[in-house]
Amino acid sequence: MSDLTIPAASPRVPALKDVVALTKPVTWFPPMWAFLCGVVSSGISLSDNWGFLLAGIVLTGPVVCGTSQVINDWCDRHVDAINEPDRPIPSGRVPGRWPVGLALAGTALSLALGAMLGFWVFAATCVALFFGWAYSAPPFRFKRSGWWGPAVCGLSYEGLSWFTGAAVMLAALPGTNVLAVLLLYSVGAFGIMTLNDFKAVDGDAQMGLKSLPVTLGVPSAAMIACAVIALSQLAVIALLLAEQFTLSGIAVSALLALQLACMVRLVRDPRRFAPWYNATGVSLYVFGMLAAALGLGGYI
Repeated sequence: MSDLTIPAASPRVPALKDVVALTKPVTWFPPMWAFLCGVVSSGISLSDNWGFLLAGIVLTGPVVCGTSQVINDWCDRHVDAINEPDRPIPSGRVPGRWPVGLALAGTALSLALGAMLGFWVFAATCVALFFGWAYSAPPFRFKRSGWWGPAVCGLSYEGLSWFTGAAVMLAALPGTNVLAVLLLYSVGAFGIMTLNDFKAVDGDAQMGLKSLPVTLGVPSAAMIACAVIALSQLAVIALLLAEQFTLSGIAVSALLALQLACMVRLVRDPRRFAPWYNATGVSLYVFGMLAAALGLGGYI
């Protein structure tokens, strides 16, 4: 069956819990965290902008990210039937054309909310939605590439969400320091997204998805992921120190040192320790994002 094939409409309305499960709430955290880092990096008072803050969190998390997850699960329903058959679509809990309708509704809601928050937020939302569709759906289907797929995800989850947070508060284009740091953390997120591919190596190989673990092998992919994660943060540290954000640079350096210790264990058995690293090393990475944001925003 082609990815473009749409089953007949189903008379059964899916349960709300299954619709929510389809949007994968656990995946909302990275873009919402990056959005908050963008807010902090702007240096603008939070107390006077709570409405924009809450609207931006909803936009980056449940709306844009949730929509992208629905798109991804719809386009990957055949892969999920192999790797994770209990997911809402392959299990039949969200049947027929419901996933397509939910993805289109989420796209429309994202555009409407983004437009309400200003030009730069709307522009970032448009780019994020393009990547959300192009990552999973033909003709682009970036996720088939072990290079383009993680790069698109890293930019969407970290960079665009950070940009949105800063733009919401500033009502303008963020400064060059903020743009440089968010781009560097987007590059580092490429490595994190590559680690996420380890859990689906068998299904990806069967379905022709050329993730780095499939094309280069798990050990080589793990080394590349670790190198990208570390080098991007070294560049952030250099930028922070050069701009006299000394405490911020020291904090990111300490967190990177702990990540390097975690990487030593990860590369011994990447498929086994990738979930563990996601709970430890990735947590240290996102705390480093906040430390950088606090410096850029003038808090430390």
